[in-house]
This record gives sequence, C-alpha cells and structure tokens, in this order.
Amino acid sequence: MIDSDVLAEAIRLNVDAALAEDIGDGDITAQLIPEHRISTARIISREPAVICGMAWAEAVFRRLDPNVRIQWQINEGDRVVENQCIVILEGNSRALLTAERTAMNFIQTLSSTSTVCRALSDLVEGTGVKLLDTRKTLPGLRIALKYAVTVGGCFNHRIGLYDAFLIKENHINACGSIEASVAAARSLAPGKPVEVEVETLDELDQALAARADVIMLDNFSLDDMRTAVGRSRGITKLEASGGINERTLRPIAETGVDYISIGALTKDCKAVDLSMRFD
Repeated sequence: MIDSDVLAEAIRLNVDAALAEDIGDGDITAQLIPEHRISTARIISREPAVICGMAWAEAVFRRLDPNVRIQWQINEGDRVVENQCIVILEGNSRALLTAERTAMNFIQTLSSTSTVCRALSDLVEGTGVKLLDTRKTLPGLRIALKYAVTVGGCFNHRIGLYDAFLIKENHINACGSIEASVAAARSLAPGKPVEVEVETLDELDQALAARADVIMLDNFSLDDMRTAVGRSRGITKLEASGGINERTLRPIAETGVDYISIGALTKDCKAVDLSMRFD
C-alpha cells in the first residue's frame, strides 16, 4: 500500500507538471469568456469503467479556482455505465475550461488501469492468488498508476528499484550464482525483501536453498508451476510471470502460486472515454 504522504506528494507533482505543460504562459482561448462568469459543468462517462483519479482531478480544479464547488456523484473505485454523470462542478468559467483537459486526462488514464485491474481480479476470484503490477508504467506517473492498481482490486509489486531486490539472470551471472546473489543482497540491505527470478526447476531448487523471500517463475509451463508449488510449500512464496493474458490467467492461478505479475495492468491500457459538458 502506498503511504499517504507519498501519494499526496505525487498528486502535487503530477498536477504541477501537467498544468505547466498545458497552460504555459496562459490559456488564450479561455480568455474569450468574461473574467468573472460562473458556470456549472458535468463530467460524464461515455463507456463502462471503474473510476479512479478523483483526487488528481479535484486538485486540478481547485488549483485554478480555489472556490470551485465539486459534487462527486460516485465514490473512488465505483463502476459506472455509459452516460453516467461522475461529477458536477460549479465555478469560474475560465478556470473550468482551462482545467478540463488536464483533469480528465488524469481520470481517463487512471480509470483505464483500475478498469483492467478489476476485470482481471474478477477472473481469479476465489483462487487466493494476488495479481501484482510491475514497473512498466508511464514515466512520471508511477505512484498514480500503482495507486490505480489497488483501486481496481490488484496489488503492488515493488514501487521502484529501492524498496526490494529483484535478482534476474544478469544479476546472477554478474554475482556468480543464485546463492551468491541472495547472500550479497542480505548483506547489503538486511530486511529488504529478496526475490529471485528463475527459468528452470533446477534454478528453483537453488533459489529455495538460498532462502529467497519470493521466487518468480518466468514463463514456466502449468505442469512445472504445479511442481514448483509442491517443492516450495512452507518454504517461500511463488510468483508467476511472463506473457500472461485473460485466457491463461485463471489456469495459472489454479496451480497454487501466490502471486501473478502482469505488466499489462499499467502499460497496455486504453484511456476511458469521458466528456465535460457545460449546463
């Protein structure tokens, strides 16, 4: 779970950067509207989705009009249907128009992730497996997208390169062996989780002997996954990874692995269709 202070800082930085790139030295089109005019607007979904990103959107509108009235018609993580009103806004007309695209970009992008995550988490319901994200995120939106993953009912892998070890083939080759890699990690940062990626059952046995906290099974067959689950039971956690899709997800979950990591949770999502309309 992402720390609340980390999340708040990410929202601030994301909004600062997004408004700066969009507004530049001023929204010249919004200046066509009388300066003090007040308007009411609605943001509407144009397709079914799981909505996420309300805090980002709210921060955008409040940055441009601190007195804006925001009435959310849903809660974060709610499913919406086509043509459902998400939020009603009342505030300075110029500010609403200037904020429109940036606010909706955040909701559209984060809702795309939460929608995909909810759909996939529904597919493995009852298996006990946890679906994990990866570091395959849009640059600058790492925290936002990982937050959206949790809104959609999935879980976070490591946030970055600093909070857990993930020892892969190149690390193993450089260190000399799986055993040496795990030992070096334990020495370097005691207490940090140590995960090892393996490609064969022989490498699995080496990682088990080294007492890795988690072992990632990279592109294992279903039969080999079942074998791995039997060998690791009571010793360590197992994570399946590699080319996983909607068709293969449930059978992999039913092998008994603890986690399944899926890059597509954050990297292949299509923005949710929204529109804003002035009353």
